[in-house]
Formats: sequence, C-alpha cells, structure tokens
Amino acid sequence: MFQEKLQPFIDRYEEINSLLSSPDIATDIKKMTELGKEQAKLSKLVEKAKEYIQISNDIAENRELLSDSELGELAREELNELEPKLSELEEEIKLLMIPTDPNDDKNIYLELRAGAGGDEASLFVADLFKMYVRYAEKLNWKVEIVSSSDGTAGGYKELIAMLKGEGVYSKLKYEAGVHRVQRVPDTETQGRVHTSTVTVAVIPEVDDIEIEIKPSDIKMDVYRSSGCGGQSVNTTDSAVRLTHIPTGIVVAIQDEKSQHKNREKAMKVLKARVYEAELQSKLDETSAERKLQVGSGDRSEKIRTYNYPQNRITDHRIGLTLYSLDNIMNDGNLQLIIDPLNAHAQAEAIKEAGL
Repeated sequence: MFQEKLQPFIDRYEEINSLLSSPDIATDIKKMTELGKEQAKLSKLVEKAKEYIQISNDIAENRELLSDSELGELAREELNELEPKLSELEEEIKLLMIPTDPNDDKNIYLELRAGAGGDEASLFVADLFKMYVRYAEKLNWKVEIVSSSDGTAGGYKELIAMLKGEGVYSKLKYEAGVHRVQRVPDTETQGRVHTSTVTVAVIPEVDDIEIEIKPSDIKMDVYRSSGCGGQSVNTTDSAVRLTHIPTGIVVAIQDEKSQHKNREKAMKVLKARVYEAELQSKLDETSAERKLQVGSGDRSEKIRTYNYPQNRITDHRIGLTLYSLDNIMNDGNLQLIIDPLNAHAQAEAIKEAGL
C-alpha cells in the first residue's frame, strides 16, 4: 500500500526535529548543517504525504457512506473530486521520494578537453563552451574561466570554468562524457566531413567541511607560464602544478600572474576533483545507484553527436534526436536536451525504487 511507504519519511522528519533541539547537536556544526539540509529536503515530501494520508482517509469515509440514503449522493460527489486529486498527489510524491543527489544545488567546475581530431577538436571546445555560456545567461548564472590552454589554430586544448547559480549541478550533471562533432572544417578544401571529439567533465564545487586534504599529500611544482599573457607572463615562476599523491590527480593553473592566486585556484580545483573521484568510486561499488544515472557518467562514454551538415543533435543514452542543432548551439537552448534527460532519469529512479 502506497500510504505505508510514506510513514518512514514522516517519522524521519519528526526525528530530525527532535535531534535539532538536542544540546549535543547544537555544538556539532557539521552534523547540524547536515540535518538542516535533510530537513529542508524532506519538508515538502512530508507536507504532501500528510495531505495524501488525509485525502485517503476522507475517501475511505465517503465510500462507507455510499449506501446511505441521505448522505450517499453527497459522498459520491466528494469522491469524484478526491479520487483524481489523490492520483495527482501520488505522482507528485513519487518524484519527491526519489533519492536526491546531495550535489544538485552546488556550483560546478566545467572542464572541456579536446580529444580526437586535432585543431578541429580545439575549435569545438570553444563552440561547446559558448553554448554553455549562452545557456548559463538564460538562467542568470555566473561564468568564470579558471584556466585555459589555447589551441594552435584557435579554440582551446583545455578549458576549466566555474559556473555559479541556482541548481547548476542538477541541470548540467548529465553533460559529462564524450561529445562528438561531425562537420566540414574551414580548412577542408574537398568538402569532406570530419569527426572530432571533446571530453566534458562536470565536477561539483566542494568546501572544506566536505573534504580534507592533508598538506603532506600534496606535491607542488612551480614553473614559468607559457603562451599569451603579456610581457610579465614568462618572467617569474608563477604557474603552479599540484599533485595529489594518494590519487595521482594533477591540477596545473597558470592564468594568474600571482603564484599565490594560481595556487589558490589550483587547490580549489584539486579538492573538487578528489571529491569527484571518491564519489565515482562509491558509484562503481553500488550498482543500484548506477542505475539512477543516465549512462555511467564515464568520461570515456560517447554521449552525444553534433552533426552540422544535417543540423542534427543526438543524445545516444536516451535515443533522442533533434533537428535543431543551430538553435541549441547558437542560442543556448540546451533545455531541449536537459528536460528529456531529467525525465528519463526520474522515470528510471521511480522504477528502481519500486514506487
């Protein structure tokens, strides 16, 4: 019975209320923050659950009155109103019962790297980044380039950007993977279509409470910046490379003229990458959680193809094909893909939870 599945959420919500008033919790900031977030996420579900239980009880009472000569007609009218409302409420509650991703409200580091295809891949990094920037503008997000490495013929070999705003990770988390482009490069004289790839990583920003990295686990190298950047770029060892010894994760930042600022930026990116590596490790261990993802989120997985000659964009994970590539790339209407991806993920999650 669906109603029975709701009681544990109500019980947990009341338990949290009790814990938050405990003197022991009041002195534990980390625990108090965790409980506060859990309480906030449960509040709407619990509100809807209580409404569902009340309507269920009202329906049961009205059904008992159907045979009553005086109240039967009134009971039938109320049932005609209550039963459709109960069905709608059940669907709302199912979505609220899906396990939420704790990173959904976080800002992200968006990392784009040129893959196969040489110069054309670097140019597509720039095109993809413009698409994400235009999408971000529609949602009033802030975009800041943290680090970039120019391509030899334009574009970027690699670009790391910070995106800040409401629900950034929840909207873009399914962008991780290999994006393939098929188009005729400007340098192609025979009009042949070339295929290139770009790898996208979407990494949630973390704070010091969530992850702690020991100074002894970090190896820092400094070197002189290379590439464009003005007269001062090559005169001092301002570029910073941080290596996390336990995982082998490396972050190099050279965009700032100050070594201190480059180290600060590199440290933030490093923490995010180590946190993401831990999350991926847990995901690999838990097959049930993996089913909640659209694909594995593996960076080696080809997730989408952008075919310019046919104005076609295809997301391979859900079999979605749209003939509006120009609309998505030029105008940033990425929601045309994000909405179906989220709907698919929600349907899979409901199925997995047996709701």
